Amino acid sequence: MTLRRSRLLSLLREGQLVTVFKANLNDPRILEIAGLCGCDAVWICNEHVPNDWTNLEHQIRAARLHDVDTLVRVTKGSYSDYIRPFEADATGIIVPHVASAAEARQIVDWVRCHPVGRRPLDGGNTDGKFCLIPITDYTRHTNEERVVVLQIESPEALEQVEEIAAVPGFDGLMFGPGDFSHRIGKVGQIDAPEVVAARRRVAAAARRHGKFTMSSGIFQPFSDLIGEGTRVFNIGADVLALGAYVKQRLELVRGHVAALPAGLPPAPRSPYGG
Repeated sequence: MTLRRSRLLSLLREGQLVTVFKANLNDPRILEIAGLCGCDAVWICNEHVPNDWTNLEHQIRAARLHDVDTLVRVTKGSYSDYIRPFEADATGIIVPHVASAAEARQIVDWVRCHPVGRRPLDGGNTDGKFCLIPITDYTRHTNEERVVVLQIESPEALEQVEEIAAVPGFDGLMFGPGDFSHRIGKVGQIDAPEVVAARRRVAAAARRHGKFTMSSGIFQPFSDLIGEGTRVFNIGADVLALGAYVKQRLELVRGHVAALPAGLPPAPRSPYGG
């Protein structure tokens, strides 16, 4: 019986770029669509999205049908909040608002197995094939094929990014431009010089310490991100795609209404006439 390898890690080892799609909505079929379209991984958010553990397991299973990795952004909390996505067979976790090297070491200790960490073991879940694989294979796979990404989102974390990046046992860093711009009083100004400089500093620290850099979106020129060493790209989100599509279709209908001959357009109060 074989355990699934991480598609993300395999591609990075081959020198390839990795594409990720963010799912805010909790329908597992969204992950299937992402897989059918060719995405390498899906980012499921438990930090800001109301999602329960059973549905999370359904989403992870749907992605696995198409050999798509799942990265679960966890709720900040205890070790249980961090290992349960793994036990549901998520490929990896994204831990938001990591602020210090001590916190990074604690996370590694919670989610990695001996000799890297001291994760509490229970092979009786999906990730352990319900106790149908040897425990030594389970612990080795946990350390080698599961992904841990730490998110840098504050000035305080940025000041310690070198120390955080130097902690062994995790795989990548992701800069959060939205929260960082908020924290410095420039809400949403992700192109502000201070935000761009912070993003570059995070990428440089990751590169120096052998970690990959994940982009939370394609906000800057693609070549800039590549030049900084980014290799894992979130390409968008379901809510953004759905909102853009609905707006586009409404504009299409409004254009058709405006072109109708006199006497045929609906009354001005119609949602299609405004």
